[in-house]
Amino acid sequence: MAYPCFFVRVGLAIATVSFASSAFGQEQGLTLPPPAAGAIRVATFNVSLHRKAEGELSADLKKGNAQAKRLAKIVQAVGPDILLANEVDYDGGESARLLLTDYFGNSKDDSKRLKYFFTSEVNTGIPSGLDIDKNGRIGGPNDAFGFGEYPGQYGLAIFSKFPIAERQVRSFQKLLWSSMPGALRPMNADGTPYWSDEIWNQLRLSSKTHLDVPIEIDGKLLHIIASHPTPPVFDKEEDKNGRRNHDEIRLLNDYVTGGSGTDYLRSDQGTVGPLDPSASFVILGDLNADPNDGSGRPEGIQALLNCDRVNSKTVPRSEGGKQAAEKQGKENAKQNGDAAEDTGDFNDKNPGNLRCDFVLPSKDCVVIASGIFWPTSEQLESFDKDLLSASDHRLVWVDIKMLER
Repeated sequence: MAYPCFFVRVGLAIATVSFASSAFGQEQGLTLPPPAAGAIRVATFNVSLHRKAEGELSADLKKGNAQAKRLAKIVQAVGPDILLANEVDYDGGESARLLLTDYFGNSKDDSKRLKYFFTSEVNTGIPSGLDIDKNGRIGGPNDAFGFGEYPGQYGLAIFSKFPIAERQVRSFQKLLWSSMPGALRPMNADGTPYWSDEIWNQLRLSSKTHLDVPIEIDGKLLHIIASHPTPPVFDKEEDKNGRRNHDEIRLLNDYVTGGSGTDYLRSDQGTVGPLDPSASFVILGDLNADPNDGSGRPEGIQALLNCDRVNSKTVPRSEGGKQAAEKQGKENAKQNGDAAEDTGDFNDKNPGNLRCDFVLPSKDCVVIASGIFWPTSEQLESFDKDLLSASDHRLVWVDIKMLER
């Protein structure tokens, strides 16, 4: 059965006021000026809007939801022109539409409106018909193509001020893991494959989906490369999630770098090969990988950050993340990474706070400014002390200018 993607222009608006990690305008709350002239603000945010049952999220949003209202405050404080929201349950587009019209759409200023959204089916919760968890039974969240209680759990949505070139969208939801040359196939301690060939040759690589969504900006295309790889946890010696996370990130690297061995990149739409080498792009998402800390395979995210086509020298920062790590201590005190670069506030015993959410533009984009929406506790007291309870992740943003060609 074919599942549709959804592309919608919405007449309501989104307020856009800007935030940077260095200062706040107290008279306006957590605000700073908008992007510099000619620049656009691109952001990623794991909003943690997944629910336990299918249909719960849209029902919550229709009734009026306190979590979503706090998320809207954050989005409005940052004022992105393009936003990837991870963990928005996919339900045919209804929840994404409601988020835009009822929560992210509060501005009367047409120049500040997010007018479009895009969302699509994800692998989470889709039955595979395979005994993936090897418990002798077929069915349940662990036997789905991506872990999920129901189809669409932990989905994603892209919101944009600019039109989306929906006819040019490429998705890699159904790409087989085994099709990747040199894939890190999970192995038992004795060196034998964890899964039989029958199962391995049917597994999909993306735990949700990988998307290339081109956005039209003043006659130019900016490719939004969006994903949400599986967390590299809940494994034994086979390291199945750690290896999958690594290869999901490698897909991003292969897609934007190209070259030998990347003709395995066959999209769900039937196109073959990597992104055009002349294309401008921004890689967005909760990649569930910290280059310095955590339990994953750091070589995957390190390779992406060091990719020849990625502009990763400017690292978004916040004072709030640094303060949180110092106050919370425990695992945070043992880490190697700079706490000001953390984007997730996690269990302080394990893994501690991590940098796992990324906005990575191509090298032909000039980075003007960047930040992480993580106010200090003192700043939150004068605004909304419970604001950050909306998600355990923080919104990450980068202002870029696309070079003239």
